[in-house]
Amino acid sequence: MSYGPDPNMLYPNDKIKSVCFIKNTITRPNIIVGEYTYYDDNTGAENFEEHVTHHYEFLGDKLIIGKFCAIAKGIEFIMNGANHRMNSVTTYPFNLMGNGWEKATPDLSDLPLKGDTIIGNDVWIGQDVTVLPGVTIGDGSIIAANTVVTKDIPSYHIAGGNPCRVIKKRFDDELIDYLLQLKWWDWPAEKITENLEILCSGDLSRISRITLKDI
Repeated sequence: MSYGPDPNMLYPNDKIKSVCFIKNTITRPNIIVGEYTYYDDNTGAENFEEHVTHHYEFLGDKLIIGKFCAIAKGIEFIMNGANHRMNSVTTYPFNLMGNGWEKATPDLSDLPLKGDTIIGNDVWIGQDVTVLPGVTIGDGSIIAANTVVTKDIPSYHIAGGNPCRVIKKRFDDELIDYLLQLKWWDWPAEKITENLEILCSGDLSRISRITLKDI
């Protein structure tokens, strides 16, 4: 019996080359992606790193993405390197131009660093979404197409717009709390496969048949 695709394959389905498992495309040490998270882009899904911009190792910020996320074409993660010094007369980055202007290199303490960008597990990000530095998107959240995510999004919420705003909760608080404890994305592939019907069912009460003590 098959228990799903090999998470170490670039393309989980050889017939669909527009979808790739991101983890297997990463070359930068400051990008961390969980298993089964995919990027869908018919112009080159394997080039996901091109959509993580202004990301410089000397700043130390990380992009951390959990497991089983679905990320659509046109995503852009803008990292802390895009920030300019704002406590001086000019915001212009003279140091990047070189040729004697390196002496204007700012101290890291002068830059508005926002920290790591963190995407939880089982997050669905629609097409042409931009995520700004230091944002956290919680487990199970949905980000609508064409959204600019400027602030944290709680787990199992739907958000959208420019600037982004929370539209509604996906489920009631009791179910959200239960799912955050259940952490189905951490199950072994065999258990996920055995419970696919429940995980994909519109009858949300069925998930309660899996008790937390069985995890």
